[in-house]
Amino acid sequence: MDEWWRGGVIYQVYPRSFQDGSGDGIGDLPGIIARLDHIASLGVDAIWLSPFFVSPMQDMGYDVSDYVDVDPLFGTLADFDRLVEKAHALGLKIIIDQVISHTSDKHAWFVESRASKTNPKADWFVWADPTLAGAPPNNWASVFGGSSWEWNATRRQYYLHNFLVSQPDLNFHNKDVQDAVLGVLRFWLERGVDGFRFDTVNFYFHDEKLRNNPPRHSKKLVTEVNPYNMQKHVYDKSRPENLDFLKRVRALLDEYGATSVGEVGDENRPIEIMAAYTEGKKRLHMAYSFEMLGPTFTPRHFRERIAGFFAGAPTGWPCWSFSNHDVIRHASRWLDHATDRNAIARLAAAMLLSFRGSVSLYQGEELGLPEAELEFEELTDPPGIRFWPDYKGRDGCRTPIPWEEGKAPNGFSTTKDTWLPVKPAHSLLSVAHQNAEAGSVLNFYRAVLALRREHAALTGGDIRFFDVSAPLLAFARSIEGRTMLCAFNLSTEPVCGTLVDATGAQLLALSRAELSGRNLVLPANGFAWLDVEDPRGDARISYRRKKATR
Repeated sequence: MDEWWRGGVIYQVYPRSFQDGSGDGIGDLPGIIARLDHIASLGVDAIWLSPFFVSPMQDMGYDVSDYVDVDPLFGTLADFDRLVEKAHALGLKIIIDQVISHTSDKHAWFVESRASKTNPKADWFVWADPTLAGAPPNNWASVFGGSSWEWNATRRQYYLHNFLVSQPDLNFHNKDVQDAVLGVLRFWLERGVDGFRFDTVNFYFHDEKLRNNPPRHSKKLVTEVNPYNMQKHVYDKSRPENLDFLKRVRALLDEYGATSVGEVGDENRPIEIMAAYTEGKKRLHMAYSFEMLGPTFTPRHFRERIAGFFAGAPTGWPCWSFSNHDVIRHASRWLDHATDRNAIARLAAAMLLSFRGSVSLYQGEELGLPEAELEFEELTDPPGIRFWPDYKGRDGCRTPIPWEEGKAPNGFSTTKDTWLPVKPAHSLLSVAHQNAEAGSVLNFYRAVLALRREHAALTGGDIRFFDVSAPLLAFARSIEGRTMLCAFNLSTEPVCGTLVDATGAQLLALSRAELSGRNLVLPANGFAWLDVEDPRGDARISYRRKKATR
């Protein structure tokens, strides 16, 4: 079976912000079709499309009211079919989001379920009686703030919503629900998709006894911006029953030769869950968590996540990413560790595309886009509006792609009234401008992606970390007697390393480093790839803790 996904690179498209083809200020499927050549020019393997299904858009499409149709905002099913056809002609696979832990409250399933306690879909969602005092059945909290329980006067019961009140949770303990969801997946597989990205994949099952979650901070109260983070979420998600359902999903995907990547949202043991969900060949193909999507930028952090995953799941497979539609763009998030924004953009690309595992790139990442600074009145994201200004939400990473030079909206749309604004800092980083600049971040991404494809060690090789001190991250990727030595300086000061048992090592031209004999000099935010014949796997990099002088 074709395992293109193993070591593959997936490019995430957020449809609302990629390209507007209709002129209404919102991106759509025809717009994506018009820009597919850009994605193909990068040298990625696949596209992940964020939701484009029918939705009231309370959570920008992650609240689905019809799983098997395209929202008119984005186009039609015929547009989707054209997108798949053109993508395949360009050699690109299509992965689409599946938001199946919850629906919109406008979905026909929920409308029927809330109508009575005796209808055929009465148990398709998670309903619970109130306490004697009328309170919710337990202390479970919503990711978006407040209780995760909402009262329904018709049924005289509460329903569970892990996210917005308008996003009721499906009851996966009901096999009919599982069958219905698998039917949705089959619908899209029949239309030619190559796989699915499963949103909140560890949220499907809940504790049937509805036990209270314990506090996350046991010794003293630590008040968070969002009280959701004050609990250990052991009963409302990441339940063991999920594994059996994932086996049913995998069996269906195997019928079509399709792949899967699951989003693990868990604060307590994300790498462990990623490992469990991908171990062997009967669960998900890949999984990712938010462990590399946060503020921590240290060699130890990256090493522990990667090594920890493969130690826990020797036959599992991760998908690593630094940015997506839910987090601050890494060009801003890690800027304090770099000499400038372009330096962190290049260093991040070099690191991420050298890790063992598959990789997900978020649209605009290849342009080095920083987080957009928005005013409160420009926000659309519910948690950003609710927790402003302590948490500004996710709109800053979701603004439209600047395609053309000049002023906003830079070719994204024919109207200036776009759903989120294109800020001046982004206008300066347009695709057209960077295409014409040989040393641009965009062209650097293309070069690193080509490097990854050219060297089998970077896609399929094993990984061996070296015991070097911060700020140096160094490891070997090895396959069939050849080794790629990889070194990254995660600081704004130059450092020196020493090659050991690496006779004949060739410093690749794309490196930002100097090699003199066995001495490797990495400037601020520098990086190096060294190709060496290494049958015994002895080649390595050591680091003497002394700053380089120039």
